[in-house]
Amino acid sequence: MTVLSKSVLAATVGVTALACSTFSASAYIACSGKVCWHVKDRHEYPAHARVVIHEDDWKWKRHEKYRWREHEGRGYWRGSRWETW
Repeated sequence: MTVLSKSVLAATVGVTALACSTFSASAYIACSGKVCWHVKDRHEYPAHARVVIHEDDWKWKRHEKYRWREHEGRGYWRGSRWETW
């Protein structure tokens, strides 16, 4: 193998590994009422929180009125307050 062939092969392997690691990352959209936020894990929320989990590519319909409120950590929105547990 020539140096050029080895370089092309190494670049291909590197790009493939990067692409695979990108696709394996999972994320979800959690909604409580009409408030949604991104989550990294599918948590078991308390039943009274009424949180619905959607896949990351979920989109609400044109006539629906949701809003984004991001927050770090494990919890959920209850009105305008972030509840942790």
